Amino acid sequence: MEVTTQPGPYTRSEFQTGLFECCDDCCTCMYGYFCLPCLGCTIASHMGECCLCGLGMPIRSVYRTKYNIKGSMCKDFMVTSCCLPCATCQLKRDIDRRKQQGIF
Repeated sequence: MEVTTQPGPYTRSEFQTGLFECCDDCCTCMYGYFCLPCLGCTIASHMGECCLCGLGMPIRSVYRTKYNIKGSMCKDFMVTSCCLPCATCQLKRDIDRRKQQGIF
């Protein structure tokens, strides 16, 4: 018998909201729109990182790896390069949801 997927914690998940689902949390969307660097600092603070590390591909990749979210560094690079505000807001929404679920 061949094993094709790993059970339990090795199962890969998705981000809990889509990249463009800003209406799911209008406050985060406005925060990212009006002060993206501040939102980046908030995310970095939640993750125990330097404030300057809160935006872009590296923080997204670290978060994705920590919570076993599907994707790749290449995809993280493309998403953050093409739509940094949306990617940053998506990350913040996911952090907030994981906090509510007690898994952050």
